[in-house]
Amino acid sequence: MNSSQTWSTRTFGNEDRLPRVPLPTLEDSCQRFVEWCAPLLTPDELAATEAAVASFLRPDSPARTLHAALEQYNADADVHSWLDTFWPYRYLGRRDRIALNANFFFLFRESAQRQVERAADLIAAAVDYKLLLDDERIAPIVQRGQPLSMEQQKFLFSTTRIPGPVQDTVRAPYSEEWPGPSPARHIAVFFRGNLFRMDVLSADGQPHAADDLAAGLRTIMKSGAVRASETSVGHLTTKARAEWAASRQALLACDPGNADALDTVESALFCVCLEDFTPEDTQQACDQLLHGDSGNRWFDKAVSLIVFEDGTAGINVEHCGLDGTTILAFVDALLAESPKAPRESRGLPAVDAIEFVLDADLRADARAAAESFADYADNTATRTVSFQDFGANQAKQLGISPDAFVQMAYQLSHQRTKGLIGATYESIATRQYQHGRTEAMRVVTPEVLRFVDVMADPDADAAARLAAFRAAAEKHVARAKECQAGQAPEQHLWELQLIQQRRGAELGATEPLELYETPGWRKMRDDYLSTSSAPSTNIQYFGFGSTSSQCIGVAYVLLPDRFNLYLSTPRPVADEMFAFADNLKQAVRELQDLLTTEPAAR
Repeated sequence: MNSSQTWSTRTFGNEDRLPRVPLPTLEDSCQRFVEWCAPLLTPDELAATEAAVASFLRPDSPARTLHAALEQYNADADVHSWLDTFWPYRYLGRRDRIALNANFFFLFRESAQRQVERAADLIAAAVDYKLLLDDERIAPIVQRGQPLSMEQQKFLFSTTRIPGPVQDTVRAPYSEEWPGPSPARHIAVFFRGNLFRMDVLSADGQPHAADDLAAGLRTIMKSGAVRASETSVGHLTTKARAEWAASRQALLACDPGNADALDTVESALFCVCLEDFTPEDTQQACDQLLHGDSGNRWFDKAVSLIVFEDGTAGINVEHCGLDGTTILAFVDALLAESPKAPRESRGLPAVDAIEFVLDADLRADARAAAESFADYADNTATRTVSFQDFGANQAKQLGISPDAFVQMAYQLSHQRTKGLIGATYESIATRQYQHGRTEAMRVVTPEVLRFVDVMADPDADAAARLAAFRAAAEKHVARAKECQAGQAPEQHLWELQLIQQRRGAELGATEPLELYETPGWRKMRDDYLSTSSAPSTNIQYFGFGSTSSQCIGVAYVLLPDRFNLYLSTPRPVADEMFAFADNLKQAVRELQDLLTTEPAAR
């Protein structure tokens, strides 16, 4: 398209006109894979990896057959992206718990409102967004004249992940089973482990006013005053997926009414979790948004708004259909300060308790799940880090990409903390493509290794350090652009591995592929740092759990005038994360000072 005026202003009006995610060639992905993993390997490990790649690329390799099958799939008229099958397998195929491991959170900006009023306003704003979305009146996001895919907006409301013994499924609108927008008129509300249905739309589809919703919430809090979290079914949503699937079947078998209760929760537009305490500080607020009292959560719901006693609020998000950029746009709409037309009062909304019948085994199951998850949460160490005197504007004024600056600071801090550079993941948004989501970028390059080496060299002068810093930052920006253009190897090679697992026998491609056992494949994907950013003035912090036994999860909000991070790691290596946080504070100052000396150095 030559002009932004040729694009549709309807929410989903441009989806079929967006370019498709490019499918790399086998040769390109293998070349990039070797380039990306090489900085993490010894010479012997690199030689072994290169040998396996050569075998992978031979003319009679099963990889050729698998790639040809992927090309055929990509050519299908009903397919939007060669990643259409990859995403469900990546997210829905994981068998560990999604609570803390996969779900992510945002802590909203502060508000002067108390709990009930803030929760009511958030609910009202979310319902308004839903009604606009139903009519496709949410304008597509446009970046640099290019609209982005809005497909993920279809998973904001009435979307619930359903556990399965082998792979999970998703219950969602805009599907064959449920075409078009969700017809649901209710939300699910937790208070002290008690679960309620509350209508937010009247029988004729009109939204309740915020004051009506506040009255409904007060009714819920009065009815749910007695704590019931010990045997709340919400605890079961924290279990490993196959175990939760078995518990869900036991629920259905226990009592006929449990099917209706599950249906009410799973069809609800979204979940609201009202907490009966005020967080001691920002760190505790973040921790509670990440995991909290699992009796007061339903981690399978796509969207859960969480509001504390003092009005502190945030969101917990199930990741399978929603990425951070989509949730940021949603949150920005919820917290928009533009005046809203007052809604007509429609009276107290209908409120009903959602009750499950549990036998002794299920009650024991819920208690065991609660204890196990509480232990798991306790075994996760976290730390908030805030820079009030540094932000994206300062990096730009110093002539460097803000993201490259912070990523180099992470690498320098990690080297100083652990004495090594480890695999680092960064999520890169690719929503400019049909059904685009994210690409997996690996941050460590030869230029990064040289940069940290020069910074550690007592004989290196400012000019040498600046040159190394600039080179590493420029390489980072170049690689990020490649990822944005769909030129990245990991998800392509991973999907070929998944195709072999799904269809290898059918395709006659069952020979084991050594590439997936190589030091390169294993080391490149064994995160020491897992990083992702969420820039919005409407959020204070963004967070998620770490991804491996030695990993530090680094969720960061890099705004024009400030820089906030939420770090997480398994407790056995907590001291290293705390040291990383301290080293990061020093590294950010040091790199700022280094860039400030640049004119003199030249």
